[in-house]
Amino acid sequence: MASSPREERRFQGQGVSPGVARGMAYVHRPAHDEVPSYPLPEGRAEEEIGRLEKAIAQTRAQLTEIQERLTGAIGAKEAVIFDAHLLVLEDPLLLDEVVRAVQDERVNVEFAVHRTAHRLADEMSRLKDSYLSERAADILDVARRLLQNLSGRSHPGLGLIHAEHILVAHHLTPSDTAQLPREFVRGFLTEVGSKNAHTAILARSLGLPAVSGLAKIDGAIETGAEILVDGWRGLVIVDPLPGTLQEYDEFERRRAQAEEDLNALRETASTTRDGRHLVLSSNLALCDDLPLISMCGAEGVGLYRTEVFFFQHDALPDEEAQFENYARVAEAVKPHGVIIRTLDVGGDKPLDCLDQPAESNPFLGLRGIRLALERREMFRTQMRAILRASAVGEVKMMFPMISGVAELRHAMQLLEECRGELRAEGRSFDEKMEVGIMIEVPAAALCAADLAREGIQFFSIGTNDLTQYTLAVDRLNEGVAALHDHAHPAVIRLIRLVADAGHEAGLWVGLCGEMASDLAMVPLLLGLGLDELSAASLMVPRIKRAVQSLDMAECRALAQHALTLPDPCAVTAACEALARERYGDLLG
Repeated sequence: MASSPREERRFQGQGVSPGVARGMAYVHRPAHDEVPSYPLPEGRAEEEIGRLEKAIAQTRAQLTEIQERLTGAIGAKEAVIFDAHLLVLEDPLLLDEVVRAVQDERVNVEFAVHRTAHRLADEMSRLKDSYLSERAADILDVARRLLQNLSGRSHPGLGLIHAEHILVAHHLTPSDTAQLPREFVRGFLTEVGSKNAHTAILARSLGLPAVSGLAKIDGAIETGAEILVDGWRGLVIVDPLPGTLQEYDEFERRRAQAEEDLNALRETASTTRDGRHLVLSSNLALCDDLPLISMCGAEGVGLYRTEVFFFQHDALPDEEAQFENYARVAEAVKPHGVIIRTLDVGGDKPLDCLDQPAESNPFLGLRGIRLALERREMFRTQMRAILRASAVGEVKMMFPMISGVAELRHAMQLLEECRGELRAEGRSFDEKMEVGIMIEVPAAALCAADLAREGIQFFSIGTNDLTQYTLAVDRLNEGVAALHDHAHPAVIRLIRLVADAGHEAGLWVGLCGEMASDLAMVPLLLGLGLDELSAASLMVPRIKRAVQSLDMAECRALAQHALTLPDPCAVTAACEALARERYGDLLG
């Protein structure tokens, strides 16, 4: 009897880590042991708390070992995610309640840990705050480890798998992902998760193609099925047909060739066919990433996120520590320059050493320049350090989250005071150091002409927040993340407004949000009048190739057309049509 023909099945999700992987499925369904619950005999509480302390020590050692191994594999930047897990082990909200339950209610410690962790996680999840949702996941991940150590037996971990496969799971925690055996796991797909979750960040750092947001996928695939994961398009293909495999073989061949061609572009200029030069720089978060700047052929650093440097310290770094850090960056990127953004914390980036009060809506609270003007001494210390670094190389300073003229005038006044202090002390700095602001809120975009007259030299448009605030969409919230689209007509029109206002006042205008790394948007951004783009280092060669494939007449025509379109899908389609015509091999 002839076997029935194999049927190819396709599932569409969200690509959270780029790349293509093919292999056999391994469906991970972790054991869900019943958590024991029993009353403690008289006098047993102290012994039970001793078990808890031992389990905490074991868990801390395990997490520290994972963090150290991850630091060696992909760097400290990504491994810092596990600082949050380690902090859970010191959290009185969790531990004090567990101890009280053991002492006062006389319940066993396993039950107390399970009940307390799930109650706290549920409360945080109900607040619909992206930062707290991540913290809820951290609590449950740590509680799971505590329970395993309390039981005295660990379930077989994902790190014990010794055959090549595509991992399929309902969800993966950061510690699950960090322990994946890279030599055997070729990619993964999950039912839940988003592009901005810790697990997705680790997947990108480990170079694992990944797709999330696949409803009920772990019930639709069995271990042993052949799977193809397309992290570029967010597509999962089960039992791919020969024609599909041939199509993807060609797709991968073109990408490999494109990578070779891109390497040859490092020393070339990002100039259009008709001679328009676009300054193409790179974003930077850690000094460890400085070698990437020259390797990718970027013209310096267009956004140095100084908050990451602050996150590495238990207390606010002093002026000397900051000066040494900024001077190191300025020296490393010569002959190009660096734009140093002053501290941008708050919202989804709280800084523990600042002891910031809890806010019901932190994205609309004390963040960016508002926090800097509230903590003036901290702000002045950083500005002095940046000014001093300007004597080492080409340094520019940029203020984040400016929403109006009053904030900018206040910041500029404090900056002038810092200049005066340094002159009086005989310290060197560049008297002509350029100062600019980020345009991240609609108010700043609409008042760009007024802001341009306040003695600054440039605008840098931060499209991540500009899109978020314009569309009223929390970009870290899985429930509405799909609505966060920088191709929305409102965002496009604000970019044009800012570019026109800046140029009319003699300022140069750059863009440093995620939109700068979107290859399909390159012709639109050129047509809208952007002078500079700052993108992820790995995207710089691709953007350079895109720029070299275009001419300004077609870019301006695209921009004029896009400004008349009614929805983001139409804008994206128009941009992709030109991009595919000029450099389709880069888009896949």
